[in-house]
Amino acid sequence: MYIEQIYTGCLAQGAYYIHSNGEGVIIDPLREVQPYIDRAARDGVTIKYIFETHFHADFVSGHVTLAEKTGAPIVYGPNANPSFEAHIAKDGEEFQVGDLTFVVLHTPGHTMESTTYLLRDKDGKDIAIFTGDTLFLGDVGRPDLAQKAATMTQEDLAGILYDSLRNKIMPLADDVTVYPAHGAGSACGKNMMKQTVDTLGNQKQMNYALRADMTKEEFVKEVTDGLNAPPAYFPLNVKLNREGYESIDTVMQRGAKALDPNTFESVAEQTGALILDVRTRFDFAKQHIPKSIYIGLDGGFAPWVGELIVDVKTPILLVVNAGQEEEAVTRLARVGFDNTLGFLDGGLTAWVASSKETDSLKSIPAAEFAEQYQDAGNRIVDVRRPSEYTSEHITVAINAPLSSLNDYLADFEDDGSYFIHCAGGYRSVIAASILKSRGIHNLVNVEGGMNDILKTDVERSAYVCPSTL
Repeated sequence: MYIEQIYTGCLAQGAYYIHSNGEGVIIDPLREVQPYIDRAARDGVTIKYIFETHFHADFVSGHVTLAEKTGAPIVYGPNANPSFEAHIAKDGEEFQVGDLTFVVLHTPGHTMESTTYLLRDKDGKDIAIFTGDTLFLGDVGRPDLAQKAATMTQEDLAGILYDSLRNKIMPLADDVTVYPAHGAGSACGKNMMKQTVDTLGNQKQMNYALRADMTKEEFVKEVTDGLNAPPAYFPLNVKLNREGYESIDTVMQRGAKALDPNTFESVAEQTGALILDVRTRFDFAKQHIPKSIYIGLDGGFAPWVGELIVDVKTPILLVVNAGQEEEAVTRLARVGFDNTLGFLDGGLTAWVASSKETDSLKSIPAAEFAEQYQDAGNRIVDVRRPSEYTSEHITVAINAPLSSLNDYLADFEDDGSYFIHCAGGYRSVIAASILKSRGIHNLVNVEGGMNDILKTDVERSAYVCPSTL
């Protein structure tokens, strides 16, 4: 028996490759499936099943393409209604893989088709559970993502999730290993641990949602409390996962197309494509194409793309460092953004060599900001999440969270400079790029963000009352 968690940090997502005696399964595969196929071939393993725990909202699964390329059937739990061919398993149904047995445990609540796969060894001993978004480490799946499909409230779903956990998962032995679909950083939960594997016994001890003496009413209140609105792209990813999608090979062929500066500019004008600059924030600040948006590959790229670019069908042109073109197209496709039209061949160097216009973003270190901030008044803009701002912020700073920055555009005035900062410098450059694309250019980015500001004598305070620009 072999179990491998294939964890993708930028999505905080865990796929799984399990095999025994030459037969294997893939659970919740990523969009690009060739690595799974190649790995199985090297191991002399035939992929027998593709198990899906539910219709994912935060990424596009590779189940459809993997089934087409391997012939392995896609398996969902009860209540699933995909538009493509799949085996809809019954609660308690068993699947044999080599000497192993997978048992379907229908665990609705996160979504109504959510399913946990229980793995038993050749002796019938319970070894592990692959819980999808039903049970995370330190948390459970948010119960508000399936409301439209299930025509029920998040409180209704939370109550169903409570029953699933108590009736299907908590009765299992403490030594069973828990393999969730996500870890810390995923928007599918709110309180996940940094670890990605644990025992069920430890989760029973420390996961608030698994307290033995917890009533259903307490569970519903705690699970639904403090939920932020889900990213706008989530329903669109669910639709792709349920109805199918374009082949990743086609997406890559179209997206990884080199365009010379003149062609790049022409395509941008003809299609209205978003110019997405995925280089480092330092490169962007130094020089970039006017009105381009920065979201760097070196940060939380895919989640921020999904958060800020509302429509997955948006045509995109890439400005990317050499050698990262395919990575950028792949990571966009993972969250359903398939309409990449190509990248700037030769990057900014070629753009400048063609005598085309560029822009820049003024950036200063935190030490220099500390010498100027007292004269800035209410022109210090903190783009961190409200919870971060609540914890500690510059006394006179205004909170305009990056995820809702568009709500504050009208409040920026033309005179004077606005100082933009986040925690470490990544989000503030994203915010500045958005503002500049909207015609707001009197901006100064604070490099290093709050992490570096804390090393200065800038006056800080805890949250007192809401502030707006």
